[in-house]
Amino acid sequence: MPQPVLRTARLLMVPLADRHLELEVQLDSDPEVLRYISGRARARDEVVASHAQRMAQAGKVDGLGFWMAFGSDGGAAGSTSPAREDEGEFVGLMMLPPAHGPDQPDDPTVTDLGYRLVRRYWRKGLASEASRALLRHAFDTVGQSRVIAQTMAVNTGSRGVMAAIGMRYARTYFPSFDDPLPGAELGEVEYEMTRGMWEASRGAR
Repeated sequence: MPQPVLRTARLLMVPLADRHLELEVQLDSDPEVLRYISGRARARDEVVASHAQRMAQAGKVDGLGFWMAFGSDGGAAGSTSPAREDEGEFVGLMMLPPAHGPDQPDDPTVTDLGYRLVRRYWRKGLASEASRALLRHAFDTVGQSRVIAQTMAVNTGSRGVMAAIGMRYARTYFPSFDDPLPGAELGEVEYEMTRGMWEASRGAR
């Protein structure tokens, strides 16, 4: 099952492809966007390496991967209509790869949710809107058992998105960093949505 094009009320989400590299470079050129990730803008070669890693992760579990979000004039979430990137401006990178990394489970039914928006689109509810569509895709289409999201404990904006979409706090953990960012001493937090939680929330809706 290839990654589908996803639509929400305001977004067109297109599977990440090599043609999107320049947009990734643009996104990671803003140090504020990466404040809780690297604390600085990334050089082009770093973005090229990250892009290659994302493309490789996207092939590990059918239907999972990364999406580039563009402004859209509407449409139903889950639409598989052809991508039309001329419908709007680039909004950000939305992430739903298999969970990976030393602090994440090695389980193909567990997915890692993430989002990185161009700064002018912050605080407009777009990260929450995209994330709800990705949760729906993860549980209803791909059939995942659990979706997790992780960030620095001090990243109140990202934690607010996690809470807004119905994820619950799961744990705080303390990874080791060679060059820790300010606030790293408070640790990283993980939020989760299980299949049971998703089904219960859908029933409530």
